[in-house]
Amino acid sequence: MTGTILDKIVEDKLIRLHEHKSKISENEMRNAAEEVMRKDEIISRFGCFNKALAADGISIIGEFKKASPSLGKIEEKIDLTERIDEYNASVDAISCLTEEDHFLGNADYLRQIRSISTLPILRKDFMVDEYQFYEARVIGADAVLLITAILDDAQMKDFYDLAKSLSLDVLVETHDEYEIERALKIDPEIIGVNNRNLKDFTITIENTKRLRKYIPDNKIYVAESGIVNDTDVRFLKDVGVDAFLIGRAFMESDNPKELAKRWKSL
Repeated sequence: MTGTILDKIVEDKLIRLHEHKSKISENEMRNAAEEVMRKDEIISRFGCFNKALAADGISIIGEFKKASPSLGKIEEKIDLTERIDEYNASVDAISCLTEEDHFLGNADYLRQIRSISTLPILRKDFMVDEYQFYEARVIGADAVLLITAILDDAQMKDFYDLAKSLSLDVLVETHDEYEIERALKIDPEIIGVNNRNLKDFTITIENTKRLRKYIPDNKIYVAESGIVNDTDVRFLKDVGVDAFLIGRAFMESDNPKELAKRWKSL
């Protein structure tokens, strides 16, 4: 494979998008999103993801995913309904992977989660096309992820504005000082720092601490990836983050509800 893992993921995403558009055109998806927007219950949820992360104390986003390129497939057979029931009782928001080839995600997972949870849901994917934002609205997401590393400045601004026009909150993901500088140009409410380098998928949890000084105090600061034990949680709380996004630790836990409650109380 040439290029980075991230390059390959984006390449495969573009192929998937072509397949999806052959089944449901962009015009059809946009019309479906506009129809959903006419429903009062959708409009009333606008801002719920932001509010969940800005609440007093540490907030936790519990992730539902089946695999990752760095660690492979999560082997345990996990029932979606049971896992979301645990999240409903313990976390503040849910992240759902919808990327199909490398994380074994699916938009249908998010639809299912929406049907059994009132928590805010983040669509976690590699968002590179307007189609995905319309689809996010249709499948029931409250927020979307913008990954600075795969977007230029114009794309970030256009996608951010599009998300807001669809009443979607936005988590802007960064990994270094330069990406934070670029992200701040669009003045997002939420900035995440990924402790995983998306080019080679190595993890350095100290990344969140190193970059803390670049995040303005009026932003919601989210630590992403590599949070697996009490030591990590205490370390990041001391850094001064507002929220954690935790995936594999919860997906591999026999009791994610109790784990989340303990980490919130540390």
